[in-house]
Amino acid sequence: MESFGARLHRAVTERGPLCVGIDPHPGLLARWGLDDDVRGVDRFARTVVDALGDRVAVVKPQSAFFERFGSRGVAILESTIRQLRDCGSLVLLDVKRGDIGSTVAAYASAYLDPSSSLHVDAVTASPYLGVGSLAPMFELAAEHGGGVFVLALTSNPEGAAVQRARGADGRTVAQAVIDEISQLNAGAEPLGSYGLVVGATIGDTGHDLSRVNGPLLAPGLGAQGATAADLRGVFGSSLPAVLPSYSREVLGAGPDAAALRAAADRALADCRAVVAAR
Repeated sequence: MESFGARLHRAVTERGPLCVGIDPHPGLLARWGLDDDVRGVDRFARTVVDALGDRVAVVKPQSAFFERFGSRGVAILESTIRQLRDCGSLVLLDVKRGDIGSTVAAYASAYLDPSSSLHVDAVTASPYLGVGSLAPMFELAAEHGGGVFVLALTSNPEGAAVQRARGADGRTVAQAVIDEISQLNAGAEPLGSYGLVVGATIGDTGHDLSRVNGPLLAPGLGAQGATAADLRGVFGSSLPAVLPSYSREVLGAGPDAAALRAAADRALADCRAVVAAR
C-alpha cells in the first residue's frame, strides 16, 4: 500500500502545490445565483469538480456545509468524493474530528476505511483530547494509505488561548502537537503521511516546524487575508512542505468553469513562485 505522503508528494510534483476547498457557503451559493438548498449545493459541487478535479493536486470539501442538509447533503458529499477520485485529485475532507476510544475509531472507519462511502485520502483532526487519542485514526490511515492533518496553529484568534498555552515542560500545546506528529513521521520518505494545519495569516509562528517531515496545510489564503508571499514569514525553511489552501478566492470566480480554472491557475502560479524562491 503506497503511503499518503508518497501519493501527495507525487500529486504536488505533477499538478503543483495547491489545495482548493469546496465550501458551499450560503453566501457563495447566492453569489453563483444558486438557492441555498440541496439542489444548489449539488450544482455548486459538481461545477467545482468539473472545473478543477482534473488539474488541482488536492481538493478539500468542507463537510459541515454538506451535513447541514442532513442525509441528502451527505449523499451529495459522497458523490462529490467519488467524482473527485475519478478525476485523479486527492480528497482531503475537512471534518476536524476528535474524540476517544471507540468513538474516534468509528470516525476513522467512516473516513479512512476503503469500504466506507465517505472514504477519502485524508482528513483533518482535532488533537485537544490529546494527540494520543487520535491513534485509531493514525493506525487506520497507515493501514490503508491515508493521511491525517492535525490542528496545530490556526488562524482564528480564539485558538491562541489553547494552542499557545504552556505545559509543565515549558512547551506550548502547539509545540507538543508538532513534536508528536514529527515523531510519527520520523524516517518516512519522501514525505510523512501525518500533517499539521498551520494558518497562513498568523505570521512568524515562534514554533519549530523543522522536524515535522510531513505536509503543512496552510489555509487562510486569499479572502481570509493572507497572500502566497506571506507563507515565507510563517514557514521559513519548512516552506517546501507547505500545501497552500484556497477556498473563496478561487470559488468566488464561479460559476463559470473557465473563470474557476483561471482563478486556480493564478493561485497556483503565486504559490509556485514562492516555493521556487525558497
